[in-house]
Amino acid sequence: MLKVGELAAAAGLTVRTLHHYDGIGLLRPSARSDAGYRLYDRDDVARLHRIQALRAFGMGLADIGLYLDSPAGAPLAVVERQLAALDRQIAEAQHMRKQLLRLRSDLAAGAQPDLSTWLDALERMSMYEKYFTQEELARLPLYHDEAVKAQWQGLVEEASRLIGAQVAPDSDEAKAFGQRWLEAFGRGTGGDADFAARINLMAAREQEKAGVAPEVMRYMMAVIGELKYAIWSRYLDPEVIARMRRHYAARGHEWTALIERVRAQMRLDPDAVQSASRALGQQWMDLFHDMVGTDPQAVAGFRRAIAEEPMLRKGSGISDEAVAWLRKGMQA
Repeated sequence: MLKVGELAAAAGLTVRTLHHYDGIGLLRPSARSDAGYRLYDRDDVARLHRIQALRAFGMGLADIGLYLDSPAGAPLAVVERQLAALDRQIAEAQHMRKQLLRLRSDLAAGAQPDLSTWLDALERMSMYEKYFTQEELARLPLYHDEAVKAQWQGLVEEASRLIGAQVAPDSDEAKAFGQRWLEAFGRGTGGDADFAARINLMAAREQEKAGVAPEVMRYMMAVIGELKYAIWSRYLDPEVIARMRRHYAARGHEWTALIERVRAQMRLDPDAVQSASRALGQQWMDLFHDMVGTDPQAVAGFRRAIAEEPMLRKGSGISDEAVAWLRKGMQA
């Protein structure tokens, strides 16, 4: 069995962090020595591995406690999730490396790479053009405004520093930073919810090329979640907040894709009369009820919070027009 200092050194953590995990019931030592020192066994170390893996995915400590007790938080499931994320990163990096090696080989030999080689490299270098027209890019500060891009890069670097310092997503420091992040994101997207939705989709699909490392994105999602939970807690009972935490831990990723499908269907069916539009409305409500539940008081509290607290709407990519369109389809 390992003493707390030995485990901290082996895991690259501080003793204070392990004491904190013990204090909040996230990782309690299996035993104590006669002198009262914490002692950790193999199962404790395996649990710490899951905790740190989920933290690397950007999950807050409160969410991790709930997640570990679910089937998705089993050791095998967490390791498989780590491997899947790593495999995606490796595949992307290997493909880009292969393209660059081809370019270097041709150029070093004095030859001109063929068209398809340049095009493939360009495809992986350029993202914004996949999601925005040239006219839209001219109105997207994140793309053309050098001052905005420099500010954004500074925020990304600061987020990396917070991760390195192991600043918890639910800390006051992290939540204050999360508010600055959302405000900068709003400026970067020109306050356009549709632009925000597409940036979110691009970040989800193009993690390795988006300019924000996956671990930073996961951390910031956790920070923003904690920031918003603190606001929602003024409107919703603790059991509803706990339900929302479970929902986001297990199904939060579904919202980005669903928002994109709603946005696309709005263009095809502005009046929301098609069966596909009504089906999307039903999917939206099913996901919403999984998040908040069906209790009328909870639903009313959630909607009142959304109406009264602008911070809750920042960064989501959900526009008032999309909500009105969904309601129109459900009424039909």
